[in-house]
Amino acid sequence: MQKTVSNPDPATQPDSAAHPDPPAHPMQPLSHGQRNRCFGCGADNSVGLHLAFTAAPDGTVTAEATVGDNYEGPPGHLHGGIIATLLDETMSKANRARGEIAVTRQLRVEYLRPVPSAALIRLRGRVERIDGRKLWTEAAILDAEGNTLATGNGFFISLQKIE
Repeated sequence: MQKTVSNPDPATQPDSAAHPDPPAHPMQPLSHGQRNRCFGCGADNSVGLHLAFTAAPDGTVTAEATVGDNYEGPPGHLHGGIIATLLDETMSKANRARGEIAVTRQLRVEYLRPVPSAALIRLRGRVERIDGRKLWTEAAILDAEGNTLATGNGFFISLQKIE
């Protein structure tokens, strides 16, 4: 079962002077037409991850999730491709919270510790920099105790500004 987190750790919040200001509106759900079949967040995808994110006033996005053992690589741990997907989806939602619908151009993942399957994990992401249509974004996967399990950095290209 997924839950949203609305109170991220203040120690991990970005310095507002170093990051672009977030839009004044709250994060809206990404529209995929009549049905949202997105693998990461789509309610209409029966095999998807069903991630639900919230955005803090500074644009940082967070979510809590438990990803089942049907997405394992090594026994008891998530497949590396699913870990990359979780980070990519988190960064995508961070872009969305900043008012941008963007696609991934480049993704870099650091697998620091095995990510357990069927256990609570926390996802956190934020936009580091915006230059025109180019966005540089970061994300992390943490365990329930706050240990960082994996990190990602992405370079995205904006397709559309959200008004």
